[in-house]
Amino acid sequence: MAVIKITAQNFEAEVLNSDRPVLVDFWAAWCGPCRMLAPTVDEIAEERTDIKVGKVNVDEEEELAVRFGIMSIPTLILFRDGKPAGQTLGVQSKQAINNLIG
Repeated sequence: MAVIKITAQNFEAEVLNSDRPVLVDFWAAWCGPCRMLAPTVDEIAEERTDIKVGKVNVDEEEELAVRFGIMSIPTLILFRDGKPAGQTLGVQSKQAINNLIG
């Protein structure tokens, strides 16, 4: 499944009301580590049908970044039943992200 662009407008529908867990990548275009992590996140989105994967550009969606206390990027947050259920900071291996998802 393709990565979903998460915005303040679709956050509730795509993340909070999702019937599946949602892995959200908080990133920015200027962030080197974010660009390093992106291919891994994209791979997971393609391989895992049991979750949704979305990306929040923190420069475009400051409201969401503030709402979830994003101080450093990349930050991955796993949402289950509309609530944060796990979080990682910085570049992670594919295995570490899959472990976070469970």
